[in-house]
Amino acid sequence: MAKAKTIFYCKECGFESSKWLGQCPGCKCWDVFVEEPVAKKTSGGTRTTILGNVKPSKLAEISTDETDRVKTGIHEFDRVLGGGIVVGSLVLVGGDPGIGKSTLLLQMCQHLVEGKRDVLYVSGEESLRQIKMRAERLHNYQGDLKLLSETNLNVIEELIRREKPEIVIIDSIQTMFKEEVSSSPGSVGQVREVTSALMHLAKGQGISIFIVGHVTKEGTVAGPRVLEHMVDTVLYFEGDNQASYRMLRAVKNRFGSTNEVGVFEMRSEGLREVSNPSEFMLNGKPEGAFGSVVACSIEGTRPILVEVQALVSQTYYNMPRRTAAGTDYNRVNLLLAVIEKRLGLQLSSCDAYVNVAGGMMIREPALDLSIVTALLSSYKSRVLDSSMIFFGEVGLTGEVRGVNQAEQRVMEAVKMGFKVCVLPEVNVKNLENMPIKLIGIKSIKELMSLM
Repeated sequence: MAKAKTIFYCKECGFESSKWLGQCPGCKCWDVFVEEPVAKKTSGGTRTTILGNVKPSKLAEISTDETDRVKTGIHEFDRVLGGGIVVGSLVLVGGDPGIGKSTLLLQMCQHLVEGKRDVLYVSGEESLRQIKMRAERLHNYQGDLKLLSETNLNVIEELIRREKPEIVIIDSIQTMFKEEVSSSPGSVGQVREVTSALMHLAKGQGISIFIVGHVTKEGTVAGPRVLEHMVDTVLYFEGDNQASYRMLRAVKNRFGSTNEVGVFEMRSEGLREVSNPSEFMLNGKPEGAFGSVVACSIEGTRPILVEVQALVSQTYYNMPRRTAAGTDYNRVNLLLAVIEKRLGLQLSSCDAYVNVAGGMMIREPALDLSIVTALLSSYKSRVLDSSMIFFGEVGLTGEVRGVNQAEQRVMEAVKMGFKVCVLPEVNVKNLENMPIKLIGIKSIKELMSLM
């Protein structure tokens, strides 16, 4: 019996090779090649090109009217998508198992069906009865949502071409398979071929398709990285299973801003939008406690106030401990070194713990000033005025550098009732007639006077 022909694929970029390679020539990653059977090709004789009525279009003749977007009925979802669903788009929604991806999409389907939209929900993981039971747990769920439990993409394609729905949800991409590909569902070959078929279906038929993808332990969507390159939008649904909040983050969006964030709260009746994330994140902030500072971060186009907590204590180990939750660990170590060198404080004999309350992950450099202030407040056991807010980037020489969108940050602080804003001096020059006291500083040495 002849051995089945196989080919090696790169999991990161989709590069093909007839043999296994240690390093991918395309993306230069190591140990990323996996072996997959070659997809069977249908016999079609010689290849012919049929032009028919195909002709190029002039750029000036193409309409880009934003009214073509379809509103999901969930404001936070529309914000992350860039204003709504673009007709003919392919959207990937990734997240940990049980985080609420299917719940979010099912609630979106409810609003779309109530708005007289034709929606098809295809599940390869649940039976129709299970989907109905999950829908009934959502508050007052009703409508004519079309359901299909199927994993064969050939059958799904035929049904979509016949029914012509406006919006399709595929849950999940790892369970779908094409008969022409001999590998198992979820493999590199199957995921790539299924996504390619869905992309051609979305663009050719003008159907908006949402595909659900599970993530690996590294936090990326399972399957080849080429999957994220093929789709129009990549959304990650993040959050801790033990916490009530969830965040929908756009990491790629051809039709809107990247790194846009929508905040939701998980309840027994489903997901509820959090229209004011700053109030939600500052809920429960302690009063009169040292080591607690409020900072303003920008997520996409939205300013969000968060509480930065720090604890500095005498160490009982040969090597002091450093812990960071909600921000970059290496950045915290860098800021501790800057404090030691520029302010002359001996933190090498102290344990240091930094936490962004609420479980939100923020890597923006504008958080530097609030982290330094919280560390100094804890080290000196000094309580800061609760009406103060901080933001700014700190350099290696201890200078406080300017940040972008300073006006939006200050206005968010005003809206939340803060009276004093400590920010880089270079940003103060561009802010006039603000209903809040602005304190501009050039160096972290000036923070000592605020302690």
